[in-house]
Amino acid sequence: MKKLLVIVFAAIVGLSFISTSAFASSNKGQKIIVKKLKRPCGFNGGVLAKKHTQEEWTTIFKAGNLNGELKKICPKAKPLKKRYLKDVYDFLDNFASDSGNVPSC
Repeated sequence: MKKLLVIVFAAIVGLSFISTSAFASSNKGQKIIVKKLKRPCGFNGGVLAKKHTQEEWTTIFKAGNLNGELKKICPKAKPLKKRYLKDVYDFLDNFASDSGNVPSC
């Protein structure tokens, strides 16, 4: 019985590490914005995220227009690779104008 409890406890601890990294996409999005958009835009990710509400960012992302909207806001920036868009969206949604969150970038 004790051996079973140790195995169950180890599995729970192991799964907690996996789920933590799955929610880190907002941090990845912040790093992408700092690396790819901050210089050509002339402002940081917090200013970028505040351009829309969470609902507006969600609508833009679901419509597949995130790169187009980023181009409107920041004409000098190059379009982001498709693999970056989900993480950037997570950041923008997390720090949108109506979220109450303030990023550290």
